[in-house]
Amino acid sequence: MTSRPDGALGERETEHAPVSGGARIALLALCVVGVALFTGLGVWQVKRLFWKLDLIARVEARIHADPVAAPTPEAFAAEAASEAEYRRVGLSGHFLNDRETLVQAVTELGGGFWVLTPFVTTRGFIVLVNRGFVPPEKRAPESRAAGTIEGPTSLTGLLRLSEPGGGFLRRNDPGHERWYSRDVAAISAARGLDGGAGYFVDADRAAGMAGFPAGGLTVTRFSNNHLVYALTWFALAVMSAVGAYLVWRKRAR
Repeated sequence: MTSRPDGALGERETEHAPVSGGARIALLALCVVGVALFTGLGVWQVKRLFWKLDLIARVEARIHADPVAAPTPEAFAAEAASEAEYRRVGLSGHFLNDRETLVQAVTELGGGFWVLTPFVTTRGFIVLVNRGFVPPEKRAPESRAAGTIEGPTSLTGLLRLSEPGGGFLRRNDPGHERWYSRDVAAISAARGLDGGAGYFVDADRAAGMAGFPAGGLTVTRFSNNHLVYALTWFALAVMSAVGAYLVWRKRAR
């Protein structure tokens, strides 16, 4: 009869060492917290899913509708922003081309700038109009003189809400003419505009208009992965619940 080495016996005893009651309770608590946390995240994603579906439906209905008169500043302030966003509107008046603002942009045409130009309407108020995209080599107005619109004109476009503050991790710096978002209030203040509307308009691409600025580039396609995210969180909640049950059953034994 041969005896086993002490080392092998020690390893086997270690492998089958019972888990303490305190460790089981901690593991059970962790699983319960996981169930609550993952369920909450799943419910949140379901809410986001319905919000996104409603947004897509509203945008689709509005971008294909006939244009209506752009709201006055007073009318815009009195209605819910969700009811005005992406509405197709029409404007008549003239541009203040010497007060344009370039806002950094990334579009399907590449990186460059949005050209936001104040537009004085025939109704007496001012709207910032995003005339469209220009690449870096066209940022100077003289490099795109053919696209400058002088005198009375009319346009259509989509009403957009102000983007205050700046872009991701980059704040607008009016003093150095660095703009990362279309912040209506800040741009209006920097350009000395009074009586401006609290929104801006993404102009459509004018018929027969070639060159820059290139309008009509508003993104109206929205990613919608919330259902996948919700199912993932709920699956993790179920796994945590199963883990909690197994720990509780073992503790009860």
